[in-house]
Amino acid sequence: MQQQTVPRQKVRRFRCPGCGADLEFAPEAGNLTCPYCGRQERIEPTGAAVEERSYEQYLQTHADQLGTLAEGALEVACQTCGATVTFTPPLVAGECDFCGSPLVAQPRSADPVVAPEGVLPFRVTRDAATGFVGGWVSSRWFAPNALKKLAAHEGLGGVYIPFWTYDAYTVSRYTGERGEHYYTTETYTERDAQGNEVQRTRQVQHTRWHNASGTVERWFDDILVPATKSLPPQRLTALEPWDLQELTAYDPAYLSGYKAQRYQVNLAEGFELAKQAAAPAIDADVRRDIGGDEQRVSNVSTQYSAVTFKHLLLPVYVGAYRFQDKVYQVVVNGRTGEVQGERPYSFWKIALLVLSILFALFLILLVFGRR
Repeated sequence: MQQQTVPRQKVRRFRCPGCGADLEFAPEAGNLTCPYCGRQERIEPTGAAVEERSYEQYLQTHADQLGTLAEGALEVACQTCGATVTFTPPLVAGECDFCGSPLVAQPRSADPVVAPEGVLPFRVTRDAATGFVGGWVSSRWFAPNALKKLAAHEGLGGVYIPFWTYDAYTVSRYTGERGEHYYTTETYTERDAQGNEVQRTRQVQHTRWHNASGTVERWFDDILVPATKSLPPQRLTALEPWDLQELTAYDPAYLSGYKAQRYQVNLAEGFELAKQAAAPAIDADVRRDIGGDEQRVSNVSTQYSAVTFKHLLLPVYVGAYRFQDKVYQVVVNGRTGEVQGERPYSFWKIALLVLSILFALFLILLVFGRR
């Protein structure tokens, strides 16, 4: 496979033909929209396909394999949590979406990255995401008021989160044991309801073990690995499923009005995580191949070949707030509106509820006591 470079036609600014202002991507229309005069411009398909890239060729990246996300893109790093985000003017950095800290570092020209192969554009608007978070917050009893502030418009930021996907053909050689159940009849003595000793029988299960070895093969397609360390992997997993069949070739137009996080997990690190994700499926294949009633797997050696990858940007609304010196995050799937997050418990709200219950009990006892 030939090394891919960032197409020059993708590197451009998006100006409103009517008033000259910067256009922003509007999820509800799927178009670029002027926030001042309302003019809409269709994002013309590039004609490029979202193709796999050779893993081996990109392990040692070269300058011609890298590029910026958009012309004039700026980059700023959070000095509190270390997240680095890319954005294009007139959007400003403001606060860090991942930890809520002010971004005090000066933005600079974005460093080149392995250019994204594909993107899932935002489909849920910021207003809709705010509504979803509001519903989520209202169902969290005893949540502090700080959590409710996330339901404000400025509480959520739209960020394209980097992911890797990996395809691979695996050949796994294993050794282990196959267990086959057999039963024997056992006689035992117990006392019946009248206290008399009686003899009874029961079937006792045993397992006969046999050595087993063999080879299993599997083709893995699109193992999805988050390339961020700013959000817990389990929270991103909870946002699934992603409609990856709707991926479109990356175009900077989708970044207009939104931020994109720079990947924190490099290509090789991501592949090691992909291997961990593939391990349960390989283990299930091995146990199925061993057969029997039980299996013991002592060793599995897997070789990976025909490995390819894609660098994707997936849409997430991120909100963060601090409560008692701890950062709490809430995330929203920018395609489906699924909300996931963590929340603290307000001591004062719980204490108020307890006092209310005690007061109600006191009144009830007082009334019945007088009667």
